[in-house]
Amino acid sequence: MSHNSFLNMIPLPQVPKVTKEEDNKAVFEILGFYPGYGITIGNSLRRVLLSSLEGAAITQVKIEGVSHEFSTISGVAEDVVMILLNLKKLTFKCFSDEPQTITLQVKGEKEVKAGDFKLTSEVELCNPKEHIATITKASTNLKIEARVEKGVGYETVEKREADKSEIGVIQIDSIFTPVKKVSLKVENMRVGKRTDFGLLKLEIETDGTITPKQALNQATDVLLGQFSVISEGTAEKEVKKVTTKETKTKKESGDADPKKMKVGDLKVSEKIKKVLIDNNIKTAGGLSRKSEKALTELEGLGDKAVTEIKKALKKLDIELK
Repeated sequence: MSHNSFLNMIPLPQVPKVTKEEDNKAVFEILGFYPGYGITIGNSLRRVLLSSLEGAAITQVKIEGVSHEFSTISGVAEDVVMILLNLKKLTFKCFSDEPQTITLQVKGEKEVKAGDFKLTSEVELCNPKEHIATITKASTNLKIEARVEKGVGYETVEKREADKSEIGVIQIDSIFTPVKKVSLKVENMRVGKRTDFGLLKLEIETDGTITPKQALNQATDVLLGQFSVISEGTAEKEVKKVTTKETKTKKESGDADPKKMKVGDLKVSEKIKKVLIDNNIKTAGGLSRKSEKALTELEGLGDKAVTEIKKALKKLDIELK
């Protein structure tokens, strides 16, 4: 049995549909999973969504007049530990890979909120109404300097190479992940005569810095990236095994024109094959008549997909236009 024949025995699920959407929450339904695949794919997506997406958060704080986190500030109702916990709740969009410093300076009796921070042009605060502290004396001047950085998942102070050169800098654990909650449920559904196919319900809640759909797309890209390396590695080993035999066969009997190879037989993902076929690109030769720009303009194909296509064609000694 050929590799592609085996793949055809495992039918693909349907495209995800949004069945409920509210604020930063959305419920996705994916129908038609082959028996057992719903929970396999669902758990993989859930793990990546909660641990592996990029976000931005405060990583260190400096409060004027405070030398360590177990302090109190005269004229402020909250102690430093509570202020730090409040700062951890702030959510940001950061448009630079370099750390950004934001500052806050408030004097007099008032409730200090996240919106009181002065931001750089590279940082956007998504929850400005978040409570930071309560100043109870008119003479109190609260000054806070915080560093905002990009990161992945959740990072403790112990994991980070902390910059301890400056006195009074307090390092804090950082919640980078933009996903707050993920829940999944798999139900049986009928496909033809079988009733054991899976319907995956995936509920995603984000912090507002990205949408649930963006989170799902990013998680899928992470998994595709991991699997593509494994796939390429095993494919290279397979190519080495058969190279000598194939060369001999070509010399003896002449091999079929590689440009006549069907898109469905190319070593690319099923998603890419579907997009190509849907756009009436059926052979490797048809692909070779397309430029990189033309391919990226097809809905569903991005730079990563084009790179995957080029690698597959290179193995056939074929290049894009």
